[in-house]
Amino acid sequence: MIKITSPQNNQIKLLQKLSAKKYRQELRQFTVENLAIILDALKDGFDFVALFATEEFVAKHPDQFKYLQDNSKAKDFYLIDSKINKHYSNLDTPSGITAVYNITERALDKSSVIYLNGISDPGNLGTIMRSALAFNFTNLVLDENCVDVYNPKVVSAAKDAIFKLNIIEAKSALWLKHQKLPIYTTSSHVGVNLARFKPAKAFCLVLGSESHGVSPEIERLATKSLKIAMSKKIESLNVATAAAILLYELGQK
Repeated sequence: MIKITSPQNNQIKLLQKLSAKKYRQELRQFTVENLAIILDALKDGFDFVALFATEEFVAKHPDQFKYLQDNSKAKDFYLIDSKINKHYSNLDTPSGITAVYNITERALDKSSVIYLNGISDPGNLGTIMRSALAFNFTNLVLDENCVDVYNPKVVSAAKDAIFKLNIIEAKSALWLKHQKLPIYTTSSHVGVNLARFKPAKAFCLVLGSESHGVSPEIERLATKSLKIAMSKKIESLNVATAAAILLYELGQK
């Protein structure tokens, strides 16, 4: 292991840069500061390219750290102190470990697609990703109005789903116009009752922004609008909650 003692070290400067979307896109890398996610990813074949750990972390988790060293093909392991960890960490209380991953875009397969239109909350996006993985949806398209999928808060909420989904970013709704799947949008009050709806074998489900729902441009492209039957005592559901219900129901049919 290489010991780093200065926050001005180039590797630490790299970690600081990766806190910003601009540099994540430019360098095609992102970070994970969660031991469970790093371990689960490695066990499933998703390896990091560099690992940073504090002396306290190594002393507290000797078995897990040894597993990472023994099973990763990465050559760059760095030992840091807690002050340096705080210097670059995206967490209020740094975890003591940071893994750097390359961003690799995998093409969509021929199954159904989830299209996200302006999902701006990192927690909602991460939760939708976990629900997609849980209910066997593997294709995710994000439009330009969504929060960055490699934002640290998204990664924290998405956990290992960040590695296991086919994720692409679309510049506009033009992507929807050029694919042949039926398009299903969602609404709180109008549309076909989800419980009685029979979907196509493969389809594109659009989930709209927390504030405005699905954009009018995309609504005009929709084959069907779906609604979740619910009590009149509540106006609408959180988009991540609605997504879980929709994906579960559509995945069962």
